[in-house]
Amino acid sequence: MTGEPAVRQLMLDFAQRTGLTSPERPPVRYLWTDAFAVCNFLGIFNAHGDEEALRLALRLVDQTHHVLGRHRPDDPRRGWISGLSEAGGEAHPTRGGLRIGKPLPERGPRESGDAELEWERDGQYFHYLTRWMHALDRAARVTGDATCHRWACELASAAHAGFTHATVSGSKRLFWKMSIDLARPQVTSMGLHDPLDGFLTYCQLQAMSGDDAGLDLSREIRELAGLCAGQSWDTDDALGVGGLLCDAHRLVLLTVAGTLNEPRLLEDLLGAALRGLDSLVAQGAFQGGAERRLGFRELGLAIGLHAVERIRSLGAEPSGDRGQALLKDISRYQPMAGQIEQFWLEPAHRQSPTWRDHLDINDVMLATSLAPSGYLAE
Repeated sequence: MTGEPAVRQLMLDFAQRTGLTSPERPPVRYLWTDAFAVCNFLGIFNAHGDEEALRLALRLVDQTHHVLGRHRPDDPRRGWISGLSEAGGEAHPTRGGLRIGKPLPERGPRESGDAELEWERDGQYFHYLTRWMHALDRAARVTGDATCHRWACELASAAHAGFTHATVSGSKRLFWKMSIDLARPQVTSMGLHDPLDGFLTYCQLQAMSGDDAGLDLSREIRELAGLCAGQSWDTDDALGVGGLLCDAHRLVLLTVAGTLNEPRLLEDLLGAALRGLDSLVAQGAFQGGAERRLGFRELGLAIGLHAVERIRSLGAEPSGDRGQALLKDISRYQPMAGQIEQFWLEPAHRQSPTWRDHLDINDVMLATSLAPSGYLAE
């Protein structure tokens, strides 16, 4: 299983398994995976004019909104999580945010916290919402339908209002996890890269909004820029490093478009990513057997390394000596992307519990890494 046929098959299998193309199956939606899947289907359409892939992308957008934009079947609450009427929710499905899609109900307001159990509980994650904003923005750009862009901006506004809070000192922060209705925090710490993801995603949306005052995110962008100031982006998590490289690529695209001019931020992202790569390799993170590795986290890194390829192909490399040196050092790791993909294309490795237990997200992110143009579009 290699090449473009593999990507299409991975995505068709995912669509059938999760109830997108099999009406007899109840839909199983998970926001992170679905965001990458929408981009993958759009990428297949762009590359091959595959109308079925386009229909699947738009059907997935609709199904995700109708599942994750509404209360869970095991929740006594009914309807859209925004509280809008049926007609209002249909017109504005993202106005209340979107659920994660975790298997367990969210923790109730009077329930004590359990750090391990919280990973399996529903709610809303800011960094999942930004991925969905990106998917909606991609759908709007590919189809020319501004509706998806409006939904993305409405989601950005709702997420910012729900997750942003003032500290005792008066500074702004983002909660890491919120309740389904955005009424209370479930995890009060701030995600390491959440302000960065928000800042770049909102700038991306604002660039498409133009002079539409109804979709203006300038206030939110200023607040997120303030949250980014002075932050360290260092991480030795493979998925996090990949995310930094994807963010560096998005920053370059926004710079080329004349939307942003943040050379220092680009250098900071590349520097943090390089330190993360050095640390991962020093730890031997990619040397164990499949049972000791998590595919989707490694594939997130592989996608980021493909983003580096695109930075170089754009001819928009950092102007300063430090940035150029960082990009050159990171490029030494580019063969790792193919090595990760080949490892997880091996049938025996895909039968390991670590792959099968996370099959949907693993398959979708493998497809993204093999054909990253849908997600890393220029």
